[in-house]
Amino acid sequence: MFHRLQSPLGSLTSQGSQSESRSETSQSNGRKAPLTIGINGGGGSAHSCWDFVTPVTGTLVGEGCHNATGGTIGGQVGYRWQSASWVFGLEGQGNWADFSGDNISLLFPGSALVTGDRNRSRIDSFGLITGQVGYAWNSVLLYVKGGAAVVGDKFDIYAAPGTPGAGTLLASGRDTRWGATVGAGLEFGFAPNWSVGVEYDHIFLGHQTRDLTVPGTGLLFQTNRISQDVDMGLVRLNYRFGGPLVARY
Repeated sequence: MFHRLQSPLGSLTSQGSQSESRSETSQSNGRKAPLTIGINGGGGSAHSCWDFVTPVTGTLVGEGCHNATGGTIGGQVGYRWQSASWVFGLEGQGNWADFSGDNISLLFPGSALVTGDRNRSRIDSFGLITGQVGYAWNSVLLYVKGGAAVVGDKFDIYAAPGTPGAGTLLASGRDTRWGATVGAGLEFGFAPNWSVGVEYDHIFLGHQTRDLTVPGTGLLFQTNRISQDVDMGLVRLNYRFGGPLVARY
């Protein structure tokens, strides 16, 4: 009987090939891009409705609604993990914004002899803390996101046009409001570790009761219950540290 001797080099080569195969399989099943940073910009609209809170009884009387629109710019930082074609992430985002809008109060429209109210809402900043789940193929990533949102609000009442003192600031108030957010996006890897995408976000802020005071005095002018929801469209540019060395997910 003849026994075939196995070359030690062949054995090592075989073991090395198996090890490399296992490594490639492991990487394809669990590839990690530790840190992602980027910038974003776009526009949005915040739908705001004001209700006058009647003193003593607390009865709500509608003053009307308006859309506060404008632009926004900011940045984001987060982590992303990829398992096969599925991508999971956590992200924090902070933005400066200039969403502003107003309407003449339906309850206090005023006249040529009586000062009326022009109610204005403004969002000057917001932040999002979200989790993400996405599906990647080739260089494209489609994802959904959800989490918490915080918004910097400012509310003003001006004397209405065509009434005495038109344009005069009668009362104001500031607020930091927490809510929830959901969104979806599409991202394209166009160069090693770089990607560009578009994203839609909706912020649920519900309603909150706010005292508006006379500027410089702190005296109560009136109390309003103000409800808000925000819709935004953003263009995003991201850089992935430690990601794959090709323009793909």
